[in-house]
Amino acid sequence: MASSAKMTCLECGSVNRVPTDRLDAGPKCGTCGAKLSDGKVRELDPATLSKAVRNDDTPLLVDFWAPWCGPCRSMAPAFTQAAQSMAPQARFAKINTEDFPKVSMQNNIRGIPALILYQNGKERARHAGAIPANAIEAFVRQNAKL
Repeated sequence: MASSAKMTCLECGSVNRVPTDRLDAGPKCGTCGAKLSDGKVRELDPATLSKAVRNDDTPLLVDFWAPWCGPCRSMAPAFTQAAQSMAPQARFAKINTEDFPKVSMQNNIRGIPALILYQNGKERARHAGAIPANAIEAFVRQNAKL
């Protein structure tokens, strides 16, 4: 029996089960048809973040940011570059702390940008401050079960 990985669709919030040997084939959500791991950074709402944190087997790196934050804006291209490079082994998302301040409190965010790596229902690691794309990739590789 082939192993599978649970992946929450970051567009509609549906949980999908994907055979691990098919992750490179560009799996799509069974509900809405969105690509599950295409190397794009997704903007999340609190409900989708919570569902993905609880359910996903695939590493999910979340950037907690705000539009007024200079370091957040300067790191955005590096975060996008790392997302493209790491797909399909890991997925990347952002959550706007200005729009969702309760999420910041729930995740004990003290400064932004803050990166939190989630996998298998728990936080695996966190990093505060802007870093370049190669450091983002190294952070994921060192802390996730790939």
